[in-house]
Amino acid sequence: MPVFKIQHITKYKYDRPVRESANQIKIFSFNKPGQEILSHEVVITDEPSINKFTDYWSNTVGFFTVSKPHEELIIDSRLIAKTTLQQIDETLSSKKDWEILQQETNSNMILLDLAQKENLKSPEKIQLILDHIYNEAYSPLETTKKCSQFIFENFKYVKGITNVETKVDEILEFRSGVCQDFAHVLLQLLRTVGIPSRYVSGYICPNKNGMRGEGATHAWIDAYIPNLGWIGIDPTNNCFANEHHIQLAVGRDFSDCTPVKGTFKGPANHDLMVYVSVGYEDGTTFEDENEVLMNKEETDQAPVIHIQSQQQQ
Repeated sequence: MPVFKIQHITKYKYDRPVRESANQIKIFSFNKPGQEILSHEVVITDEPSINKFTDYWSNTVGFFTVSKPHEELIIDSRLIAKTTLQQIDETLSSKKDWEILQQETNSNMILLDLAQKENLKSPEKIQLILDHIYNEAYSPLETTKKCSQFIFENFKYVKGITNVETKVDEILEFRSGVCQDFAHVLLQLLRTVGIPSRYVSGYICPNKNGMRGEGATHAWIDAYIPNLGWIGIDPTNNCFANEHHIQLAVGRDFSDCTPVKGTFKGPANHDLMVYVSVGYEDGTTFEDENEVLMNKEETDQAPVIHIQSQQQQ
């Protein structure tokens, strides 16, 4: 049962004072077996009140407003979590699950929503991948694993060539990206064959074992499998989500799980810096810091500007 100390700092710097910054945060732990939060502290510039509620996907969402003029906004989240590996009994999954899955999906609004695939410009690229993978003897769980394996073996993990607005069509063309991109491709593959699946945001915290994306914000997917429920699978590392994955939020895609987003008043451009530190029980600390590229706005006539969010690595 490892214990992780995670610090996640989101820092916006503005080139002139702004005001009335209204923000939504999804940086709170998702309620799930095997994940226990020992403590969680969130410190924000000017110490505003955080109003919380539970959204459609069962995420804890916080809202806050910084009304005073400011040239910097810092959201500092400090989380201590204890995790336990949840064993997956793969013998409970069989080819017969396809019929059960269809019945359960048709009778559950959330599953039905999460089974709807995205409209792509080139859907044939998804179908070509599925044609390569498909075997009529595979169960839904086996199909999910094969799709994850295909992404892991055929897509390159490269930072900096995609951003939060990159579409699945572009990722299929690049065959490269980061965890956020691979999660979106896997969602499209699974939904195309009728497996309800949801995007998951969080952290990946292995200690010096070389997993891609370790020590940073991370993304993977949950696939709904009859008799097993939601099964987390990480296409970036081709593994089931395990005791090293800390889950924060879920949704149809990244936009439902954005760690921080909001608006502010004032004709200002802004820069975004994201810092993540993971502390382990042996005293080791892993640090990751990224300056996120932002689209610059004309500042003369810009009363309200949308705050972009960081890409998950």
